[in-house]
Amino acid sequence: MIAQPYELYIERSDPARNMARYYAMQIGQTMFGEACLTRRWGRIGKHGQEKQHVFEREEEAVQLFLELVKQKRSRGYRPPTTLG
Repeated sequence: MIAQPYELYIERSDPARNMARYYAMQIGQTMFGEACLTRRWGRIGKHGQEKQHVFEREEEAVQLFLELVKQKRSRGYRPPTTLG
């Protein structure tokens, strides 16, 4: 069982370069009780790609989650801004 929910959605946009990307991650559980990190990425508004990483321990999934967050933040990904 996953002790704490981990979910993230971030975007990177640069109209001058026609760039509009998203990156989403969440840690869940497989039907066998293993920790599973699911990553989705692509152009904003499109389905994009998906990859799953299965781990025996939740701590391993959290470690990869945090490493990927750090990597994406260094590349300019940020939470989407909402106007309203």
